[in-house]
Amino acid sequence: MNKTATIQARIDPSVKEKAQKILKKLNISMSEAISIFLTQVSLQKGIPFEVKIPNKLTAETLRKSMKGEERNRVSSVEELFEELNS
Repeated sequence: MNKTATIQARIDPSVKEKAQKILKKLNISMSEAISIFLTQVSLQKGIPFEVKIPNKLTAETLRKSMKGEERNRVSSVEELFEELNS
């Protein structure tokens, strides 16, 4: 496929940096990731994942998690499953 179209986008530098770190681990360039996303938009005829505004509880939980607050730590996978099953 002949790739000649160019896209320019402005994005928060911290979002770009975080995405680049993940994409590097996946051995995918930013350009390839954008191409995959746009291909899926075309195939799905829409955004290929659910987009919604989190409710109050979810938003608060995410905020706390990002700050490292109220995290539950376990010492093993077994302990995690014990807690989840109780």
